[in-house]
Amino acid sequence: MMTPPLPATRRRFLEASAGAVIATWLAPFEHAVAGASSTARSGERVLGKVPFVGEGAFPLDRTVGAGLGQRRALDLSTLSAETLLTPQDRFFVRTGYPGRLRPTTAWKVRVHGLVETPMEIPIEQLNREASDRGTHLLECAGNSRAAHFGFMSAASWTGVPLERVLKRAALSPRATQLLVSGFDEHTTLDPGSAPGASWVFGLDQLRDSGAFLATEMNGAPLSPDHGYPLRLVVPGWYGCTAIKWVNEIVLVDDAAPATDHMREYAGRTHQDEAKPPRRARDFQPATIDPAAAPVRVEKLGAPGGRISYRVVGISWGGRAPARALSIRLNPDRAFAPVEEIGSGAAHTWALWSHTFPAPTPGRYRIELAVRETTARTRRLDAGFYAREIEIA
Repeated sequence: MMTPPLPATRRRFLEASAGAVIATWLAPFEHAVAGASSTARSGERVLGKVPFVGEGAFPLDRTVGAGLGQRRALDLSTLSAETLLTPQDRFFVRTGYPGRLRPTTAWKVRVHGLVETPMEIPIEQLNREASDRGTHLLECAGNSRAAHFGFMSAASWTGVPLERVLKRAALSPRATQLLVSGFDEHTTLDPGSAPGASWVFGLDQLRDSGAFLATEMNGAPLSPDHGYPLRLVVPGWYGCTAIKWVNEIVLVDDAAPATDHMREYAGRTHQDEAKPPRRARDFQPATIDPAAAPVRVEKLGAPGGRISYRVVGISWGGRAPARALSIRLNPDRAFAPVEEIGSGAAHTWALWSHTFPAPTPGRYRIELAVRETTARTRRLDAGFYAREIEIA
């Protein structure tokens, strides 16, 4: 079979995938925050959940659309200490399998540009060399309240370090950056997006992040929608850099221009959206800042009729989930330290919970902050992950 043709254009977005395995990388909670049916502290019991309000109607845990317009958002309210790894069939999707990509067992990755030894690496070779690369979270750069922040998931990955692949090619001294592209030609298009997926990375950025070419998620081959047979994973970076259906790697120098894909998502990766850099080397790394968000609010009942509410949430971003969080209800209230925070491994997420007495009826905005003063938290600072509830 022929190797799939190289894409004429490069797509402007993509995301990640995952499958289910026991979350051994997460330290268990000391208190029961695992699920809405769990028994609360001091004889409290969960009476129900309080829904978030003022958000979009995007369906959760259901695939909608096709091709470039295909989407699936994870229902974050179902997360518990036992379900922090996401099965592939629930892992969020930002773009589905390209309709013009015909199945083949002869997939090859072309490595060329500023190298002494251009080559084509067959997928069979990469599969043989693949090893455990750990557990990593992917978040869509366009994740938002409209989709209930469900465009993120975590998985255990198997793959080949990108640096190992590059050593075989014998880089030219002029090579300072790497262009990674994937097949992205669709029969079903999306009015709000354009095909063509490629990103240029500094070689030092790839080494520091531990980027790898993924062949499996949660111990199983990648599914078609998640990049089968090969996708890039850059730990700690937004999913727009996690190129799917990788078929080309080009070594370039400092003069390389930014791709259309990079310019499209300049604002979402904290570049200057009004005037994005022309050269790829001037783009800031598309890393995920430390962040936190509530995923469900439980109404608790105690003996004697006392009512309280427990907010359960997640923290992620940075080198590891933040261990010092604060929470408040509404901007006119002071932040208070979050009561319970679980432990998460690097580039994953962790659960946290906070209980507060029943407030007066009304609408409340739940906001989080990271108390580590040196942490850069641009989206949290802007209230991006705030969510609202209505107390009857």
